[in-house]
Amino acid sequence: MTQLMRHMKQCLAALGIALLFFSVAEAQLSSTERAYYQGWLKTAARAELVIDADRASSAAMEVLRREIADYRERFGNAREDNADRIATLNSQLSALGVAPAEGEIEDADIAALRSSLNEQLNTLRVPRVVSEEAHNRANGLISEIDRIIRKRQTKALMQRGPSPLNPEHWPEAMREISGAVTAIWNETLLRSGSDTTRENLQNKLPLILGLVLAGAMLLLRGRVWAKRVGEYLRQFGSRGSGAWGFVVSIVQVVLPFLGVTLLVQAVSVSGMLGVRGSLLLESVPQWAAILLAFNWLGQQLFVSPSGEALVPLQPGRRAELRLLIELLAVMLVLRDLVVQVDQVENLSSITRSVVAFPIILSTALLLVRLQRIGLQRAKNAAHSANKLVRGVRRAAYGFGVLSPVLAAFGYIYAAEAIIYPVVITLFVVSSILIVQRFIGAVYALITGNPEAAKDSLFSVLAGFVLAILALPLLALIWGARIADLTEMWSRFLEGFQLGETQISPSSFLLFALVFAVGYTITRLVQSSLRNSLLPKTRMDLGGQNAIVSGTGYLGIFLAAVVAISWAGLDLSSLAIVAGALSVGIGFGLQTIVSNFVSGIILLVERPISKGDWIEVGGMMGYVRDISVRSTRIETFDRTDVIVPNSDLISGTVTNYTRGNTVGRVIVPVGVAYGSDPRRIEAILLEIAKAHPMVVMNPAPSVVFQGFGADSLDFEIRAILRDVNWVLSVRSEMNFEISRRFEEEGIEIPFAQRDIWIRNPEALNSAKPAGTQPVPSTTFEKPDASDIGDPEGDNDY
Repeated sequence: MTQLMRHMKQCLAALGIALLFFSVAEAQLSSTERAYYQGWLKTAARAELVIDADRASSAAMEVLRREIADYRERFGNAREDNADRIATLNSQLSALGVAPAEGEIEDADIAALRSSLNEQLNTLRVPRVVSEEAHNRANGLISEIDRIIRKRQTKALMQRGPSPLNPEHWPEAMREISGAVTAIWNETLLRSGSDTTRENLQNKLPLILGLVLAGAMLLLRGRVWAKRVGEYLRQFGSRGSGAWGFVVSIVQVVLPFLGVTLLVQAVSVSGMLGVRGSLLLESVPQWAAILLAFNWLGQQLFVSPSGEALVPLQPGRRAELRLLIELLAVMLVLRDLVVQVDQVENLSSITRSVVAFPIILSTALLLVRLQRIGLQRAKNAAHSANKLVRGVRRAAYGFGVLSPVLAAFGYIYAAEAIIYPVVITLFVVSSILIVQRFIGAVYALITGNPEAAKDSLFSVLAGFVLAILALPLLALIWGARIADLTEMWSRFLEGFQLGETQISPSSFLLFALVFAVGYTITRLVQSSLRNSLLPKTRMDLGGQNAIVSGTGYLGIFLAAVVAISWAGLDLSSLAIVAGALSVGIGFGLQTIVSNFVSGIILLVERPISKGDWIEVGGMMGYVRDISVRSTRIETFDRTDVIVPNSDLISGTVTNYTRGNTVGRVIVPVGVAYGSDPRRIEAILLEIAKAHPMVVMNPAPSVVFQGFGADSLDFEIRAILRDVNWVLSVRSEMNFEISRRFEEEGIEIPFAQRDIWIRNPEALNSAKPAGTQPVPSTTFEKPDASDIGDPEGDNDY
């Protein structure tokens, strides 16, 4: 008892503090805000009573939930009011410094200013605090209402009724259905036979005849008119036949639907139906839309403007599949008819179960047959369906088997909640594939390249977007409420809390927009530097490339920083986490970090530049690109070699064109013994000086390397203006040396060796018995002219 009294006192104290706070808050709110807040308090109190009682209908709770959601939205927007002004006041208080401790004296002017700023700050904070509290309270109430409604839906689905297989229930169900049909028929006869109806028909006869005539024309001739429209549209491009065919198919659905709508309007205007008939008549356009939509689906599955239909089947199978699809539409219409009659006549649970079971069973059998056709097509097709299609087909098969079993045991609502969403889901998925094909056809019509558009990235992205957009529709099909979707969307827009920062989609969009603008500006500046400004300077190509690359990295970094600040993302709370992660990143990515640092060194120090001819790790080629991680080298074989930047910094690199393109060429040549070395020197020196690529300062030289095994070895050593032409220069000098030596009669020898067989008789004595003698081998001395030996002194 003592604990209970203490608890009651604590609750009363908390309530008193809350009332005092709200009385102060209301005192600082405007009259409009105060009235709005008072209305919210009444609504919240009423909602709490309704939730505690848990006796209101689900429809009434949905209305109450929408009212609370409107309050929550307004309070959510009010939480950000005066944010700029509050930030300004906080900065002013920070400029005044820390408030003096108790007992310390502060200057009177500063104390008065501090008090005024604090008072203004509290005044501005009160509406935000009130809005925050009201927003959180609304969130809690909405969550409780959603929980109650979901609990009721689950209870209704799991509710077991009478079994439709019990024969005792059939007579009662037939009597009730017969009574409902008789009531509707009698009501219609009574209504149509009244004087008021006859007078209404006479007064509105022209309108009724016009509606009937227009509806009948659209219903009977709509498809023909749609084909004519298609023939006219195809004049704008034959490559877009798939696109125009899709447009024609849509028109073929819309025109008959308009015709049915006009006929229904004609019956409604006539006033011949009673209350029951009018309620059923309102659903006729919906039923017509279902039948026309499924008929359209059956046609589009076999249309193949690109040569490949979505469902490639034999003509006999096509007719069967189309019939199954249309029968599924009939089952949906019959199910909706039962629901409408139930709402009008309030059928008993026995009648509801007995009438709904044949429809459920028929739908399940149709789905099973569709599954079998899909299996046969997968066996006969050259390519198998993807995993998603197979999974959807198997799920449909499983639900088709499960639903009649549940209905047979009396779980009619659970069976209906499974079987009919499966049918509608299959329709939605098939429609997505058809619309994706239509988008691809439009892309082909625009680009004029149907083959490229068939498997283009645009078509894949279009399919992905369509799938994302279809998710809310599929959620509604499978029992989700519109309130659930709007709640998810509001939570998504609200974002999530990360440290002291609220991350929301708007923040991400602003970040992406600002970063994209900064990135674009960076690329424009780089392009201007590369093409306009830097080429007019005396800076070499490597320096220009370093400046352009550095500008790009700096611009992207600044764009990211500005985008983060503009989006209001405070990442200071992540500093500790980032510091901890940097240690792990340093160990795990040390190679990448090393290459990154090496890339920065290459761009700043520039030991190699873009366009340099280098040799590293046995690979030789031109530097084509230097990034922060690696360098791309193009070899003389026109292949690209990616070299990590750390290898260029820590390893040995030969740069043939660093600073300038001047380089040396060495051309070795050997002459026969007996030639005059001075004469050879003069000829080679003349050849070197005559080449236009050889510079005269320093002058070329000829080096007598020594006495080789077969020749006197010389070398031409010359400095070239451009070492990039070293191979061509060496080749041209060799051609010239060959020509001059031939004119001067100078021999260029090659290696020659004598072969001596010491005991040729041993070859004949060692031959086996019964074998033919081996003929002796004779080595003839070749002609001297054949080996370039005019004296014939060399033995072969």
